[in-house]
Amino acid sequence: MASRAAMLLGQVVPCVKLNASKIRVRRMELDTNLNMYFKKDEFYFAHDPDKRCKTGDIVLIKELADKLTRLISHSIEEIVYPLGDITDPITGKKVVVGKYREDIEEANRLFGKSKDAFDYSNAPPRGRLEGTQDFTHGETYIKYHEDGKDQPFGV
Repeated sequence: MASRAAMLLGQVVPCVKLNASKIRVRRMELDTNLNMYFKKDEFYFAHDPDKRCKTGDIVLIKELADKLTRLISHSIEEIVYPLGDITDPITGKKVVVGKYREDIEEANRLFGKSKDAFDYSNAPPRGRLEGTQDFTHGETYIKYHEDGKDQPFGV
């Protein structure tokens, strides 16, 4: 029924395994009774010893010739889109909500920029708030019970 793909595109989800990232690959499956497609998620563990991927990144993974472990069967080829700056895949332009950044800058130039407007050209890259508001870099663990304490890295 399903063919094996050489490369898959997926999103990184929180993972507790060492030297690996958990990737969610979303596919559409046809329900022949309703004649409609529904989302079906498949999860793969990809070898990532350097922890280049962060939760939310869109990555390209490739199947290994032989499995490293019982679970790790793929390797990460590249990070296609890091979480944060949204890029239109067709034009390659940066997007804010539903408009291109170039169009927003052009409108600001024509009609005057608001003093409260966010300046994307001077914004720092992702990772500036690690440890204060961005906890995607932290070591995750499985949360077995609620004890009332703050558990920012619990999955």
